[in-house]
Amino acid sequence: MSLAALTITELRKQLTAGEITPVQIIDDIEKAILANDSEINAYLSYDFDKARAMAANTDLTLPLGGIPIGIKDNINTLGEPCTCASQFLVDSYVSPYDATVITKLKAAGAIPLGRMNMDEFAMGSTTGNSSIKPTNNPHDLERVPGGSSGGSAAAVAANSAIATLGSDTGGSIRQPASHCGIVGLKPSYGRVSRYGLIAFASSLDQIGPCTRSVADAALILNAISGSDEMDSTSLEVETPDFTLNLDEGVAGLKLGIPKEYFTEGMDPAVREVVTTAIDKLKSAGAEIIDISLPHTEYAVATYYIIAPAEASSNLSRFDGIRYGNRAEQSGNLIDLYKDSRSAGFGSEVKRRIILGTYALSSGYDHQYYNKAQKVRTLIRQDFTQAFEKVDAILTPVSPHTAPKHGENSDDPLKEYLEDICTIAANLAGIPGISVPAGKDNSDMPVGLQILGPHLGEEVVLKVAQKLEDII
Repeated sequence: MSLAALTITELRKQLTAGEITPVQIIDDIEKAILANDSEINAYLSYDFDKARAMAANTDLTLPLGGIPIGIKDNINTLGEPCTCASQFLVDSYVSPYDATVITKLKAAGAIPLGRMNMDEFAMGSTTGNSSIKPTNNPHDLERVPGGSSGGSAAAVAANSAIATLGSDTGGSIRQPASHCGIVGLKPSYGRVSRYGLIAFASSLDQIGPCTRSVADAALILNAISGSDEMDSTSLEVETPDFTLNLDEGVAGLKLGIPKEYFTEGMDPAVREVVTTAIDKLKSAGAEIIDISLPHTEYAVATYYIIAPAEASSNLSRFDGIRYGNRAEQSGNLIDLYKDSRSAGFGSEVKRRIILGTYALSSGYDHQYYNKAQKVRTLIRQDFTQAFEKVDAILTPVSPHTAPKHGENSDDPLKEYLEDICTIAANLAGIPGISVPAGKDNSDMPVGLQILGPHLGEEVVLKVAQKLEDII
């Protein structure tokens, strides 16, 4: 078996035993990429020579010593392009620094390898909004991998990456993880530094791992967690060892099932897979409790006011002067801004900037943005009250499996509803994970979402590990 198809845990055993070398792992990843990535398009770029040079000097005693990890192309890595899959940044921006998560990965012995494809500026749920090339689902090339971290999830599923980092603003790690049949973890807001992540919506974005196993996700979370003076929103809290209690099981845990997530529009096959997984956790000793999260119905509308509003502000720096490709032969400064942004941004990015600017405009900010923030508080309170009764919450990740390319392209609202099961966790700032739970009638993966209280990653991972063991 190719080394590229193994888990971090399996590779670390072989590395520390002297059975393999980090360079051999990179060689196998290169072979896998050359063999299948022309069909999948998970990678935007890679530098094997640089990775091999790092591998040759890796300290194998470190927790992630010798493990190559792919990086979503909105996370800055020193000396590498960071395009956000946008024509605005192609060939015009090379990162002059490492994001904090990259610094932490390197300190743990990991080797950043490859820039992963994504929806442009992380805006989308298919990776079809990449302005460079669309990513295909390894289980069915006619289907999307999900998004916006579609390249990160697809590479792990295709065995062309050991593990990757993604970012999650409204489900952008969990949803592609579900569609591709891998593990995808969104940490609590503030658990992981956002310094060096090119921001979409600053109050929602979080960086997290895409992996083949729950244990691998815990290993990476150990490495990237912690407070950071460069990010005022990172929390000064102790980082536990997330691998310690993985095997404790779920006996005695109270797991909530919110009725609002099991809607009439859910694919019956997805419902069956999710329900079966819940039954197995019950058989393993968990107590299943019906709960309600009454403001869930407002989550999508709330998100699509707050997130575009923050994007409108964050993306103002991409003007062709400070950042991005500059339009030629513009008549004046205003035309330069307009021409550069018109040529550089894709249609979905423009749509969200316009929507966000409108929501923040004078006379409408109170009607839309301020009201959305109040509803966000109600959504957060729903979760707070629920976690007084239960230890974790179980839901679908998506109401259906991966759609075919172009299925929702004529109706942006349908694409926005792709994240209906994941958005609320970002609004509330709580951790969530997608774990493979089975497949539908078309042999496409279905993920079960496990949500926990803020900074409750330990219980989320413990439930996830038990599900992985019994599925």
